[in-house]
Amino acid sequence: MIRTSGITKAYGELKVLKGIDIRIEDREVVSIVGASGAGKTTLLQIIGTLDRPDNGSIFYNGSDISKLRGGALAAFRNNNIGFVFQFHQLLPEFTALENVCIPAYISGKSKAEAEKRAAELLGFLSLSDRLDHKPSELSGGEQQRVAVARALVNNPSVILADEPSGNLDTENKNELHKLFFKLRDTFGQTIIIVTHDRQLAEMSDRILQIKDGLIVNES
Repeated sequence: MIRTSGITKAYGELKVLKGIDIRIEDREVVSIVGASGAGKTTLLQIIGTLDRPDNGSIFYNGSDISKLRGGALAAFRNNNIGFVFQFHQLLPEFTALENVCIPAYISGKSKAEAEKRAAELLGFLSLSDRLDHKPSELSGGEQQRVAVARALVNNPSVILADEPSGNLDTENKNELHKLFFKLRDTFGQTIIIVTHDRQLAEMSDRILQIKDGLIVNES
């Protein structure tokens, strides 16, 4: 479903990615592991079209999306990719429901349609009694589940998660790890996770290890 070919990226003299070729299958859960500074997050951002490679191509279902620009690229990202970050990135002035609705509004959905979908997802994630709560009124685990619902609201085919459990306690971390596989089984998503958590990595279908800007091991 996703393929990268010859991805390189440098920041000045620092070569972060040195030629990344990977294939991710439909409905696969893949973890990318490696030491800090190895290039994990840079690779995830390039796969998610948040950053551009210096060289190489990214294919989604055979289409080279690295050729997209401007509004076409933003629309592709909004409709096909959901993001989950370590620190939630929820807007503090909005409720859980409103935070989840934002990507749906950006994609042009009506308020009624967006709120219906957001409420359904928050219910699926056991947050039906938290719809009107702002982030400051939610626990860390609840905030992360709101972030997951936001990632799902446009029915993306791909979920990209960057250290999603890095800011959670053990109980919430374990629940979030199980949730990724429930999402795959329920909604059929392909999920790529950058993580330092060995337990989460070992639950994945496949582990890609990156070192010094190259994939050095696959298991």
